[in-house]
Amino acid sequence: MNGFHIAGRPIGGDAPCFIIAEAGVNHNGDPALARRLIDAAAECGADAVKFQTWKTEALTRPDARKAAYQQDTTGSEGSQADMLRSLELTYDDFAGLARYAEARGILFLSTPFDHQSLSFLVGLGMPVIKVPSGEVRNHLHLAAVGRTGLPVILSTGMARLADVDTAIAHLRRAGGGPVAVLQCTSNYPADPADANLRAIPVMAATFGVTAGYSDHTAGNECAFAARALGASIIEKHLTLDRDLPGPDHKASALPDQFAALVSGIRAIEAALGDGVKRPRSSEGDVAAVAQRSLCAAHALEPGDPIALEDLVALRPGDGIPADRLDLVVGRRLTRAVAAGRPLDLADFT
Repeated sequence: MNGFHIAGRPIGGDAPCFIIAEAGVNHNGDPALARRLIDAAAECGADAVKFQTWKTEALTRPDARKAAYQQDTTGSEGSQADMLRSLELTYDDFAGLARYAEARGILFLSTPFDHQSLSFLVGLGMPVIKVPSGEVRNHLHLAAVGRTGLPVILSTGMARLADVDTAIAHLRRAGGGPVAVLQCTSNYPADPADANLRAIPVMAATFGVTAGYSDHTAGNECAFAARALGASIIEKHLTLDRDLPGPDHKASALPDQFAALVSGIRAIEAALGDGVKRPRSSEGDVAAVAQRSLCAAHALEPGDPIALEDLVALRPGDGIPADRLDLVVGRRLTRAVAAGRPLDLADFT
């Protein structure tokens, strides 16, 4: 497992899950709405709030169509470029949002979609670069990201294991920092049946990297299961209103759902424990009542050697434990013991 850190915080192993509120493009091109998303992410307890930064002309051809889900949510008219241009914020906007996030005590992140935006975000002080699923096979972009030397979070929607392997190799060959991979299903919303959460531990073991989950499903169940399977990073889209215009609102969590996501993940982490099987201190009272002690199955006389048929195990567990037959069997009593009385080491020679 590589030493993956975000802004000095260790990620993976026994560290708490790093939870990213994916604001994405849910600001609808409005910096004021973006600030409200930062407020919501901070109030929900997310570790980071993440946006997306691009220059439309560097991202898509003018004639590129919108995806089916984007047509469903934004209408069939207009091109992908038209939609992206309406959602594009300026670099000055992002600089202001980064300052606002810092004031709110939440880490600001943004995903770059072109070289110029990558350079801008690096200059803004990004501690980690997110590579979205659509760029897993974009080796030009991966090389540019790798050259920053920064840690990378790599989403893996639409990718085969071999594609992920190649992407990691390109990042490392270019001088990139440690890599974390996120299992992802690139549909909005994604069907839980397509989540394939078992890919999380598979990728962690195959590549020796920190692994996590980018959740596009409607509920929190898949994210909870991902954490139980070892996901060290979880991101989920956040919106203030699913009925707002824009491509991603309907596949995003409202603040109350996102707050429940955070609290649920923290509860799961506490429940996972350290894996060492041992009694818990909270079980003490029940153990005293529910466990058993070795008692006389019938009246026993002094000098009698104890055999198995002379013993019965009865509650409570305040005497010789029922699993310590070795302390009793074959030994001779020094005093009489009434039927049903718990045996004591002082009863023996």
